[in-house]
Amino acid sequence: MRRRDFLCALGGTVAAWPVAARAQQALPVVGFLTSLGRNDRPNLANAFRGGLSEAGYVDGRNVTIEYRFAENRHDRLQALAADLVGRNVAVIAATGGGGTVLAAKASTTTIPIVFTFGGDPVQMGFVASLNRPGGNVTGISFFGTLVSGKGLGLLHELVPNATAIALLANPKNVESTRIISDTREAARTLGWQLLVLNASTPSEIDTAFTALRQQRTGALFIGGDPFLTSRRQQIVALAARDTIPVMYVNREFVAEGGLMSYGNDTTDAYRRAGLHVGRILKGEK
Repeated sequence: MRRRDFLCALGGTVAAWPVAARAQQALPVVGFLTSLGRNDRPNLANAFRGGLSEAGYVDGRNVTIEYRFAENRHDRLQALAADLVGRNVAVIAATGGGGTVLAAKASTTTIPIVFTFGGDPVQMGFVASLNRPGGNVTGISFFGTLVSGKGLGLLHELVPNATAIALLANPKNVESTRIISDTREAARTLGWQLLVLNASTPSEIDTAFTALRQQRTGALFIGGDPFLTSRRQQIVALAARDTIPVMYVNREFVAEGGLMSYGNDTTDAYRRAGLHVGRILKGEK
């Protein structure tokens, strides 16, 4: 095996990490940490297990998965990450947004961490660089900000006469500031004013759509946020009620009846994360 082994990430990036010395276990334990609720987007956990299975590991047979769901309460992530570290898991899969990765990274410098993340892992401080991340962190990045401009461009083709659009953002997401700034810049390039609507609970989503009707904006854009995607049925129903054209980053909205989406395949990203975890369990660097 080469001294460094590169792992592909969505968007064409690569990552590698040094081997961590780990005690031999008869049945290795994988920690699955997420900001989502236990019943939110079960397809993602299924895809992760599918990736593990492709790598030769089946939960309950030759590996154990310990799940930790924050139930959309980001203040719980640090304690949940520390609990997994205390159980001496072999690998931590940090999913459901950047806050989860930060919590896992703050809890251990030795246990390998495999993330799924929509932004730039270098910019967020998860890794030192894409080619040489260093430390104990690697994973799959969607680089959603690189495709959000294209999504807004398609939305502009649909409503060319609109002068303003809205962005629905989750202020509890550590990536929200970046999402807002990137969307504002893309909107400015298209000649649009941007109205930012915040929502981190189901009731706040209802309130945001009320404000959207009052402001009479021409369209709505929803970026990649785990909580908002978990509320896709509510959001799609409200958009249909108010006949507001919406561009989504995640295709799961369209599967629920949403208008259109442009972005990476999140389900496949979780599958790839499972594959990465399996390779680590086999001893790959």
